[in-house]
Amino acid sequence: MRVVDTSAWIEWLVGSALGKRLGKEFPAREQCIVPTLVQLELAKWLARETDEDRTDQVIAYTQKCVVVPMDTRIALQAAELGREHKLATADAIICATAREQGADLLTCDAHFAKLPDVVYFRKRD
Repeated sequence: MRVVDTSAWIEWLVGSALGKRLGKEFPAREQCIVPTLVQLELAKWLARETDEDRTDQVIAYTQKCVVVPMDTRIALQAAELGREHKLATADAIICATAREQGADLLTCDAHFAKLPDVVYFRKRD
């Protein structure tokens, strides 16, 4: 099982060179965990960068994955992860969701790079 961070989704959706490399790491839908927070972040980005049809298509695709809403266990784990690793709230929730699901986290955000169970792809500057 794998959680795909919003940063990886965006790189994949724009078809960047990094996105093409990340796409090879995307799990099959039944193995892809999508926190509802990632759906929120994707919907905001898509609404700003694309049209309504594309937004609907991508969110519909995520709904065919394993969607995990935030609950109290994830919230408490996120609070601890945020404190321990100095993560922003959204990042802590995504990381906590992966941990609660026993999944790894696919990302290209550097602040996740040294955390356990993270598959990190560095962005080229």
